[in-house]
Amino acid sequence: MSQAETLTIPTSWLRYTKNLNVDWARLLDIWRPRPEPAAPQKPPRQTLQEALREALGKEAADRLEASWFNRSHPDQLPPDDLDKIWRTWLILGGRGAGKTRAGAEWLSAGAERGQRFALVGPSLHDVREVMIEGPSGLKAVAAKGQTPRYEVSRRRLIWPQGGVAYAHSAEDPESLRGPEFDGAWCDEFCAWPRAEETLALLRMGVRRGSDPRLVVTTTPKPAQALRRLMAEPGVVTHRLPTSGNAENLAPAFLEYLLSIYGSTRLAAQELEGLVVEDGEGALWRAADLARCRAARPPSLDRIVVAVDPPVTQGGDACGIVVAGRLGRVGFVLDDRSAKGLAPLGWARRVAEAVVEFDASYVVAEVNQGGDMVRSTLAAAECRAPIRTVRARVGKRARAEPVAALYDQGRVMHCGTFPMLEEEMMGLGTGGMTHSPDRADALVWALTDLLLGEAGSEPRVRGL
Repeated sequence: MSQAETLTIPTSWLRYTKNLNVDWARLLDIWRPRPEPAAPQKPPRQTLQEALREALGKEAADRLEASWFNRSHPDQLPPDDLDKIWRTWLILGGRGAGKTRAGAEWLSAGAERGQRFALVGPSLHDVREVMIEGPSGLKAVAAKGQTPRYEVSRRRLIWPQGGVAYAHSAEDPESLRGPEFDGAWCDEFCAWPRAEETLALLRMGVRRGSDPRLVVTTTPKPAQALRRLMAEPGVVTHRLPTSGNAENLAPAFLEYLLSIYGSTRLAAQELEGLVVEDGEGALWRAADLARCRAARPPSLDRIVVAVDPPVTQGGDACGIVVAGRLGRVGFVLDDRSAKGLAPLGWARRVAEAVVEFDASYVVAEVNQGGDMVRSTLAAAECRAPIRTVRARVGKRARAEPVAALYDQGRVMHCGTFPMLEEEMMGLGTGGMTHSPDRADALVWALTDLLLGEAGSEPRVRGL
């Protein structure tokens, strides 16, 4: 029986414990779900981590505890195949956030299994100095006694187990014609001089083995190449702000930079890892959003869940935003938006948010069919009343009154919502390659809570 058949656990566990001689049958026996004990004095069921430690034994468990799997941030580990099949893992991170380490660890795990990779950076100098020999590069993350050697003449890195990685520069896309790989690691994609051409040729060569994949690590910039990459099917995006890796940075580094650049567009891009649009016509700026952070109040007058359903399952995301009101101030509580869900899938997310936040009702855009939206939410057992809204003007025109509320200090974000805030900053700039459905759901929620009948658009009709 294979590991995948006996255990429903993240594939990243299998990847990072491959060489630890796990007794999977023993682990399954320890961790197999069973009824809770009737007597309170009996020990509770072990967690998966505890069961894994018992199955490994002390020596292997100690190695696992010191491993990257145990010390990494969740977003530094590859996406879980059981959750979503992916072809490209895109890591957007601030300076010093740990994105290079994540890329190096992912590639090393494959190279130790004898696979062949491409290393692509802005230049050959960057590939060698950062990806190969940098403090978080491939040589630095190698296990003791397994450090790969770099052959300068052939521009390749060779592991003792037989894996190999070839260095390529984005300055020379034509060099990617001919070679073939099991996977590739692309670093600082937004600094590539010919990004889309290079990426296209690289993908043609990532065709070896049964499961060829790409990892792209970069500090984001508002470039068309990045926007198009983020919108592609099969791309999973993880985000790493610099603050999440503060314990591994010089103590004064982050504090000093924030004292100079805090609440600026530069800080949002270079430290928070956000795609900050810089075109004219933006309704929100990074500084505006940095000023609107607040803790969630203990109680709110009213909470709503707004949903902007997608036209098709494989098209735009379903915008789902939870917001509340206290007096004349609105509070954005969560962004539950998701892409690629069937109608019943997004409806269940709405129903779950209604229960979790004890929402008074759902605000649903029905331009694509009011009966469909109502019946889908009913099928998902959404018990809250539904208020339907219909767009009669463009997204920017609908968003302008809500942007004015932010200018007046009447909206607060109870958390950081990177994908939502990126859409807000991109709305109206003309640079977005996808529909801003998250931002649209936000507009519907705050319009209902704070503008009500004051504005002629949008209009809200209760069922």
